[in-house]
Amino acid sequence: MFEAFSVGPAIIWTRVVFLLLGIWLATEFFLRLAESAHLSLQHFRENSLRYAVALFACGRFFALIAQYRVYLRDPIRIFIVWDGNFSFVGAAVGIAAVLYWATKEHRTTFLQWLDVLLPATIFGLAFDWFGMFASGQAYGKPTDVFFGVTYDAMSVRYTVPIHPVQLYYAFFYLFLTFLLLVIRKQSTRAGSETACGIILASIATFFFEYFRGDFTIPVFATRMDFAVLILLFVSLGIFAAVENRFSQRAMIIYEVLLLLTFFVYLIARAWLQYPTFELRFSQFLAVLASLGTVVYVIVHRRRYPHL
Repeated sequence: MFEAFSVGPAIIWTRVVFLLLGIWLATEFFLRLAESAHLSLQHFRENSLRYAVALFACGRFFALIAQYRVYLRDPIRIFIVWDGNFSFVGAAVGIAAVLYWATKEHRTTFLQWLDVLLPATIFGLAFDWFGMFASGQAYGKPTDVFFGVTYDAMSVRYTVPIHPVQLYYAFFYLFLTFLLLVIRKQSTRAGSETACGIILASIATFFFEYFRGDFTIPVFATRMDFAVLILLFVSLGIFAAVENRFSQRAMIIYEVLLLLTFFVYLIARAWLQYPTFELRFSQFLAVLASLGTVVYVIVHRRRYPHL
C-alpha cells in the first residue's frame, strides 16, 4: 500500500497525485479531440469559471454520495476537501451539464461534444483507478489467484489476498480509450464513440463490480424491474422520435398514460412474487446509462440524419 508520501513537512496523498494527473491529461486530450473535430472552444474561455466550479463541485458531491455512511458519522469530513475523496465520473457529469447549457445555441449538437468528452473521461478514469489501487480504495474481494494483493490498512477489511479490481478497471479503460480512437477514425455518424464507450464501460462495470469487496449502496431488483426499465426507455425513444407527428393534446395523453402505467407498477411491485437479487448501486447506474445512451443516440440520428 502506498497511500501517501512525505515531502518535507507536507504529506502528499497518492490518490490526489493520480487524480490531478488524470484531470490534466484528460483535459489536454479533450481539447485536442475537440480541435480535431473542428469544435469551437470559445465558450470555454467565456465560461471557464462555471466549468471549474462544476468539475470540483460535482466531483466532490458524487463522492460524498458514494460514501455517505462515512460522512454521516463524521459530517466535518465533508469540508476536508484535500482528503482525495473525489469522483472523476461526477466531475465529467458536471462538465457535461455546463457543456450542454453553454452549447445550446451553437450549430454543433451536444452529442458531438459527448463524442470528444467521453474518450477523454475514460482516459482520465484509468489514472484515477491507478490512484485508488495505490491508496487501497474501492478494493476487491478475497481471492486465491496468484495475482491477488494484500493490504495492511485499517480502511481495508480483509487481511488476505484480494482481487486488484482497481487494476482491472484501469487497464480496461486504457484499452477502451484506444478502441474509441479507432472507432472515431472509422465512424461517419455522430454518437458512435458515445454509444460504444458507454455501453462497453457499462458492461465492464456490471462485471467488475462483482469482484468489489468494499461497502456500497445496495439496490434490490427483479428481472421484471429490468424488463419494465427497458420498456420505459423504449417508450421514451418512440415518443421522442415521433413527437412531431403528435398534437399537443396527444402528447399530453401519451405522457400521462406512460407515467400512470409505471406508477401502478411501482405500487403493485410489493405484491408481485418475483425472486429478488442484490446489485451494487454502480451496477444499477450502468444499466440506466446504457439504456439512456442508446435511446439518445437513436433519437439524435433520426433528428439530424446529416450528422
